[in-house]
Amino acid sequence: MKDLAHYMRPGMLQLPALPPLSLYVHLPWCLKKCPYCDFNSHEMRPSELPEQRYLDALRADLEAALPLIWGRQVHSIFIGGGTPSLFTPDGIARLLSDVRARLNLVPECEITLEANPGTFEKDRFKAFRAAGVTRLSVGVQSFDDAKLRALGRVHDSRQAIAAVEEAAASFETFNLDLMYALPGQTLAQLEADVTQALALMPPHLSVYHLTIEPNTYFAKFPPATPPDDLAYAMLDRITEMTTAAGLARYEVSAYAKPGHRCWHNFNYWTFGDYLGIGAGAHSKLSFPHRVTRQVRRREPKLYMDGALAGDAVAQDEEVPRSGLPFEFMLNALRLKDGFAPQDFIDRTGLPLSAIERPLREAEAKGLVARELARVKPTERGFDFLSDLQSLFLD
Repeated sequence: MKDLAHYMRPGMLQLPALPPLSLYVHLPWCLKKCPYCDFNSHEMRPSELPEQRYLDALRADLEAALPLIWGRQVHSIFIGGGTPSLFTPDGIARLLSDVRARLNLVPECEITLEANPGTFEKDRFKAFRAAGVTRLSVGVQSFDDAKLRALGRVHDSRQAIAAVEEAAASFETFNLDLMYALPGQTLAQLEADVTQALALMPPHLSVYHLTIEPNTYFAKFPPATPPDDLAYAMLDRITEMTTAAGLARYEVSAYAKPGHRCWHNFNYWTFGDYLGIGAGAHSKLSFPHRVTRQVRRREPKLYMDGALAGDAVAQDEEVPRSGLPFEFMLNALRLKDGFAPQDFIDRTGLPLSAIERPLREAEAKGLVARELARVKPTERGFDFLSDLQSLFLD
């Protein structure tokens, strides 16, 4: 990792202030690799997890990064994977203790842990709450057993319902993950999934379109997924049903009751900063004259060896000035309320003129609406988000 002087040297940008900071921790192991998953995850039985050595590596990684974020408050922590709930509650408690000893967390710091619905993990939920986790994100994906098998999930619908009920009993706030446009899925089957999800009264619901990502099993052996017009009808129905249940759509894939938005993800979408530690974790860090991105070593053993030797970072690059408008807009346009023009200036160090031409084009196409204090995607802009975002490519 480069020393602090490298990041603090003069440059082309003038950021008036640094944005809020979050911490992301990647725990890369799963019981089974899902055929649609392109995340950095690796199959391993819980009894074989190198838990203590990996926690040692995370602590060393964090300590090496401290000079880059010294004095800054941390507003949220997200422990993702992989399946982080494969780690023991004692391991998660140790991780959070190591973090608290080294970082200045705000009093109401949101601490999210991703978990899967298997019985093995469900029994740990109360212990994760006692370890300091404040928010659980439960990866249900579907309540249809046939669809779960098609997705390669290791749980069934009964376990999914039990896990969400356990999350509700142990946590004041939690998220439920669903997917739609699944192989062979009909509109009626989608409605049944959403009906079951809403019956469990989650304060936050994330609903993702199944996409076929490169270098996955589904990319090699593509399943038959619903056509685009049916997928659009599914999304319209999801929005109708969630609205009726009191969940407001505040981001392309996120629905929440008042007071239950995910602060960590919101920080991503508003171009906040985040330090990522763990195998393959990504960071975005701002300094007075530049914005940088880092990537940790991807393979878990190489990451552990590197982190313990003070060499966890595989890539460290400055975001070019010409790339900042797209990086900002890629995130900000996911939000239903869009962004304030002043936020663009503050987070990128660029004048608003840097996005004026594509903004005019987006407005002419009916993809955004400009108000005095906000720029928001229209309903059409939300439906054709990729087209809208691409207007801001360098």
